[in-house]
Amino acid sequence: MERPLFVVGDVHGHLAELTRALHARDLVDEAGDWTGGDAELWFLGDFVDRGPDGIGVIEFVMRLAEQSSGQVNALIGNHEVLLLGMHRFGDENVPNAPTPRSFARSWLLNGGLRSDQDRLTDRHIEWLTSRPVLHLVDDHLLMHSDTMAYLEWGTTIDEVNDAVHAVLEGHDLGAWWECWRKMTTRYAFRGADGGAVAVELLDVLGGAEVVHGHSVIADQLGVPPEEIDGPLRYADDKVLAIDAGLFSGGPCLVVELDDSVVP
Repeated sequence: MERPLFVVGDVHGHLAELTRALHARDLVDEAGDWTGGDAELWFLGDFVDRGPDGIGVIEFVMRLAEQSSGQVNALIGNHEVLLLGMHRFGDENVPNAPTPRSFARSWLLNGGLRSDQDRLTDRHIEWLTSRPVLHLVDDHLLMHSDTMAYLEWGTTIDEVNDAVHAVLEGHDLGAWWECWRKMTTRYAFRGADGGAVAVELLDVLGGAEVVHGHSVIADQLGVPPEEIDGPLRYADDKVLAIDAGLFSGGPCLVVELDDSVVP
């Protein structure tokens, strides 16, 4: 690895905490402008909901991407799908669902903020819908959700990303709902078989380790979020979890990925 590589998990609207955490890593200055030099920084999705300024976080990351000439990038998370689905479909019922379901109901149940919807612009939508859901960098397979459901969209990273982009560019409520549902699943790599499951995914998509957000480390360990001080490596060292539960009192982790820890 010739340059530092950092990842950030679920920010959920906590712009001030994110700015401070990046500043502590010398990636931005006190004003929040990029100072990371040749470093590469990836956000793993879930910018919005549950926190005060989701749109502010999106605009901040978009600005860093411009200031860094593309060295800052982001995946889309399930909460971005929820935000966009609410914007596009509102309270329209999902067809053929066993019980009444809509993006509006799920958005409210999962911490949606009216202020994020009110401030959402076409520019934000275009940027979000063009983000990948998977990315491979230096043998690290970056993904938002700790799920095998990505393989339902394809068997290569490009196939999966293209399939999700096709859904988000379309107007099929059922397909959008399935996208949201798949990306809310979690814990694929827990338990005695977790390492084998991770290897199965890596054998298909490539890479030597999975790096994900989505599932809060404290929930996996059964401890309070404020006790978390770093990422969690598990599943026979094949998986790195980086979501420390910022929205529930955990820290904002800015994790540097190191070739030396790749199995």
